[in-house]
Amino acid sequence: MFGLFTAVAMVIKEMIAFVSYIKNNAFPQPLSEKEEAECLQRLAQGDQEARNKLIEHNLRLVAHIVKKFENTGEDNEDLISIGTIGLIKAIESYQSGKGTKLATYAARCVENEILMFLRSLKKSRKDVSLHDPIGTDKEGNELTLRGYLF
Repeated sequence: MFGLFTAVAMVIKEMIAFVSYIKNNAFPQPLSEKEEAECLQRLAQGDQEARNKLIEHNLRLVAHIVKKFENTGEDNEDLISIGTIGLIKAIESYQSGKGTKLATYAARCVENEILMFLRSLKKSRKDVSLHDPIGTDKEGNELTLRGYLF
């Protein structure tokens, strides 16, 4: 039970830091190649602090990719949150021996996560509630599907 509270506290701490980055539009600078290699090596050994550092210092990449999706009508903060999930997945699944840079791999994962989110929204937008107005009658009263079905 104590481990659960510790994990929840850590997540809350990370979310507070993340929200402050978004509100201030002040993402940390990217890591140098040497620092990134060091963090990746520590991450391979299971160092969670290195994982968090990689996530924090690549949030600028997420914000940059989100700019591609400004025309979707979705809130940028929501897209940054979804993109951050993609970034976390990228950092946890990245293999340095494959010959690609972390930023290249992460950019693809972030973009894919955002695209999956947008596709899921597209499916749910077609849903219509029985209580949603579908028009008005001559007197200005709202018409709903429920009024015609029941």
